Amino acid sequence: MPLRNSLLVLLLTPLAFASGGSWEQILAIFGVPPSQIGVFVTGPLSPADASWRSRVESGAFLILEGESPLAASFGFRASPSLATLNCLIDRSSPELPLILEKPLVVHVVSLPSDAKVFSKDRWSPTPAMAGFRLGKGAVLWVAASPGRLGYERFPYIPQALVSLGFQPPVSSRRTWAFFDYSYRTRADLDYLAKKWRTSGLSALHVSAWHFYDRFPDRDAYLSRLIEACHREGILVYAWLELPHVSDKFWDDHPEWREKTAVLQDAQLDWRKLMNLANPQCARAVKRGISSLLGSFDWDGVNLAELYFESLEGVSNPSRFTPLNDDVRSEFRAENGFDPVDLWTSRRSGSKEDLRALRLFLDFRIGLARKMQSEWLGEMERVRAIKPDFDIVLTHVDDRMDASMSDAIGADSSHAFSLLKDHVFTFMVEDPATLWSLGPLRYPEIAKRYPTSSRLAVDINVVERYQDVYPTKQQTGVELFQLIHFASNAFPRVALYFENSIVSADLPLIPAASAAVTRFEWSGNKLLVDSPRGFSARWAGPALVDGLRWAAFDDRGVIVPPGSHVIEASSDIGSPRLTYFNGQLFSAVPSQRGINFHYSSSSRALASVNCDVISLSVDSRPIQIRAVGSMLILPAGDRHAVFTCK
Repeated sequence: MPLRNSLLVLLLTPLAFASGGSWEQILAIFGVPPSQIGVFVTGPLSPADASWRSRVESGAFLILEGESPLAASFGFRASPSLATLNCLIDRSSPELPLILEKPLVVHVVSLPSDAKVFSKDRWSPTPAMAGFRLGKGAVLWVAASPGRLGYERFPYIPQALVSLGFQPPVSSRRTWAFFDYSYRTRADLDYLAKKWRTSGLSALHVSAWHFYDRFPDRDAYLSRLIEACHREGILVYAWLELPHVSDKFWDDHPEWREKTAVLQDAQLDWRKLMNLANPQCARAVKRGISSLLGSFDWDGVNLAELYFESLEGVSNPSRFTPLNDDVRSEFRAENGFDPVDLWTSRRSGSKEDLRALRLFLDFRIGLARKMQSEWLGEMERVRAIKPDFDIVLTHVDDRMDASMSDAIGADSSHAFSLLKDHVFTFMVEDPATLWSLGPLRYPEIAKRYPTSSRLAVDINVVERYQDVYPTKQQTGVELFQLIHFASNAFPRVALYFENSIVSADLPLIPAASAAVTRFEWSGNKLLVDSPRGFSARWAGPALVDGLRWAAFDDRGVIVPPGSHVIEASSDIGSPRLTYFNGQLFSAVPSQRGINFHYSSSSRALASVNCDVISLSVDSRPIQIRAVGSMLILPAGDRHAVFTCK
């Protein structure tokens, strides 16, 4: 039967947003239309109403904003004393101060004896958010409006609701994340893999430059990491950051180092850039990467940021690349002058000098285009040997901020057009210049690209250089809004990076990443619609569109894309998929197994609740391969049949 307590399928009034749209923005991150999730918001001055207590006891989650007779009836009583809040501490992430852009003056409120304080003033005991369980539901009080955007003051409202017993009704496993070995050298990989699985990650993109050169301890680490991820149903991609190759490659080949416009070696931040325009260097790197990709059980590769430095463009010659001898010689032969002159003798700002600069910037964009096409071809040679090997090209967006084209040589239109001749996922990365614009930037970026199932977006979860509040790094509601809007705008979302995400945020990523456009009850039937598929909280067997269904994970019933009707079934004991990380279209139990239709750009990983004795894909028997309890299935659009013992 469906788990209804968390969804509040009761005879209650429609969801009310007494304070405007910010509450709707907060609650939308749970992945379904706010009117369906059973949370009720009342604003300041709301009158006392005795019926609310029974509603909460029956399963409602009531949010009380500010001072009101209704809040007082639940024990949140305002005193005459005033407090000024400038900085808050929240129990979800107490090490991260929440700096308010504008001071908040509130009355000091006394709390019910059984209330748990979630957020308080950093310098005094003054509470800012507190709540308590009551029957099957809960009451959450916040001192004031959460702000226009929904996260300016109380970013951890979702965590507080979950702490009080709220359970998101939907979730998704479509999120990718980047992994940097240098931050996790001593980590327990089995522990991390389990945590990533519960966070809804379906793939990890691992910093492969750390493993380019062979060291026994690192080789063993990488093998353990890949195996641990596969056991938990998580794919592993080699994340490359060319023209950075590795620290050792830089040390061993000073003759191939990239040069900046001041003719210094291009060691820029952590990246040590090599001259891939040099044929000998390019051949050596191709051999090394081919060996790296062939020596480990990778599921794919991510060619990330395959262009030049830097965001400051020509205004900072000490970071501007590529000015190696090969590029200078090629440009000089075509245009009659050395591009280094642009920072020496050609600095007058005359029309002639500006035309000369334009020539080099366009030439540089052409170099990046050529490099991307060349390396996609190299990765396709790997795929010829490993047919299930997936390819991703991560490219900064230059459509919302056109300055990226001249700054780093980006041309997203050309890179996207490569999909006509190559099979890969095009992952858009929004530049740092846009990071302060808020979550709605992702639908705007998506509008600038043709619709494609091969489109993805990379969200940078990092400290921002702009003045942003309440935290420099995205967390809580802001992070969930980023994921929510991006997941609804793009078929795939990746997070940079897994170590930068606050621990308290991880459990709610699956809910925020679910793209669900309809979720409502009609009697005992759940009516849903989703462009990408998701998992709906459910207990027991189910029918989907009147058919016996054979796909349940630890979050509930796995629902395919499209419009569907879910209802309870008496079909107990049939074989079922209990985990699947690809795109599932159908899953029907048979007398001794499961018939299912799926799609995956790389290998798919699945687990079942029975002992599989045979497997056929597209009507052909194939050898059963597994890592732990995870069965390995081929990439592509496939029909598969498991036969159980």
